[in-house]
Amino acid sequence: MSWTLVAVVLLATAGLLVLGLLAGRLWLDVKVLAREVDTASRALAEAAGDLAGATRAG
Repeated sequence: MSWTLVAVVLLATAGLLVLGLLAGRLWLDVKVLAREVDTASRALAEAAGDLAGATRAG
């Protein structure tokens, strides 16, 4: 068996593992960002509701 072929297979495997780890990290970052966007949008909706109530009462 050629050592070049073994080296190519090992490098390809290592590359796929690195890409998999980066994809996992990206997924976690997107999950955190989605949670933050959800929190911010809920706060904005609540503030808009409060503003609408204050405008009607004023």
